[in-house]
Amino acid sequence: MTAIALTIAGSDSGGGAGIQADLKTFSALGVYGASVITAITAQNTKGVTAVEDVSAEIVSAQIDAVFSDLDVGAVKIGMVSRRETIAAIADGLRRFGKLAVVDPVMVATSGDALLRPDAVAALIDELLPLAIVATPNLAEAALITGRAVAEDEAEMARQAEAIMRSGAHSVLVKGGHLKNDQATDLFFDGETIVRLPAARVETRNDHGTGCTLSAAIAAGLAGGAPLVEAAKAAKTYLHAAISASGRLKIGQGRGPVHHFHHWWED
Repeated sequence: MTAIALTIAGSDSGGGAGIQADLKTFSALGVYGASVITAITAQNTKGVTAVEDVSAEIVSAQIDAVFSDLDVGAVKIGMVSRRETIAAIADGLRRFGKLAVVDPVMVATSGDALLRPDAVAALIDELLPLAIVATPNLAEAALITGRAVAEDEAEMARQAEAIMRSGAHSVLVKGGHLKNDQATDLFFDGETIVRLPAARVETRNDHGTGCTLSAAIAAGLAGGAPLVEAAKAAKTYLHAAISASGRLKIGQGRGPVHHFHHWWED
């Protein structure tokens, strides 16, 4: 059987994040990718200049079209900006009996909030209980839990436990913004904390890292890997993609990671 993963997220016209990054990740990891587009952005390596949301009705129709025909092995959810969109996605997942890798894209790298308060509440109430794993960064974990942004792994672990109490089946808190020489994520399944360390890579080409990690986890799940092994493999893949990102010369700002580092020649 062909492994299939579905991404539910926004489109990045620059190709470095969102739907485009997810589909590249699926392909690089040998998984067929399907998509449900929630928003269209005018975006490049320098930033986002415009966003237009797709209606909740069209989001629902896309979900129905994919699940009624394709044997989807895993689902990844990225940025969903409106309460109506979140409700449509949650309804679709429940209708087809699916859980998802939920990347709760709430806070931009600049620190700016990306969701209105009602959308944040909807994401916590409706999507986290449908998350086989949630993958917040430090700022997003703090927003979900109502705590200060973690400055060490002990606080990351406490926030992972708190997010599970919000309904997620497991949590991977991304520690890439900790101020140290390691980019260590913590995976928590309710019983055990698993550290996923990696040496920090100094590069400007880090656009789409969160999208890529969650998509890689979904690809592993679609291929039949146990969740913790999918998380470990995703971390390894992302680190290699970041390490190879300097081989790409894309745009004038923060470029993408190198999704196809195994395949492209220098």
